Amino acid sequence: MSVNMSTRSRMQARMAGIALVVLVAALPACESNATNQDAAKPAVGATPADVQAGEAKFSANCAACHGIRGVGTKQGPPLVHKIYEPNHHADMAFQRAAENGVRAHHWEFGNMPKIEGVTPADVEQIIRYVRWLQRDAGIY
Repeated sequence: MSVNMSTRSRMQARMAGIALVVLVAALPACESNATNQDAAKPAVGATPADVQAGEAKFSANCAACHGIRGVGTKQGPPLVHKIYEPNHHADMAFQRAAENGVRAHHWEFGNMPKIEGVTPADVEQIIRYVRWLQRDAGIY
């Protein structure tokens, strides 16, 4: 069965039109996921008072690379991940990473530089916050 050129052209135009409608309809969903930082947050409850200081220090010193609430970014890995549970990365590993930096070994984000301006006490508060996030996510 032969289809003449005008019929074929109309069919192609109709298919292109349908594809365009589907694409336009999908754009709002894609854009809201790409620009909405809240969409990247894990489902966690309100931050308890005893880890809020750590949350503030994490946001100021860590979130640029490790993401809001430790979910990771294109610059750094997620800390709310089984790799960083206490049996694999003890609290001292976080202290050493902040103080000295760390060579990349689990991920391909590159080496982590040492974090200037944070004290061991600051890192301890950050660790308590990260451990709370991990527990809340069911990691340990």
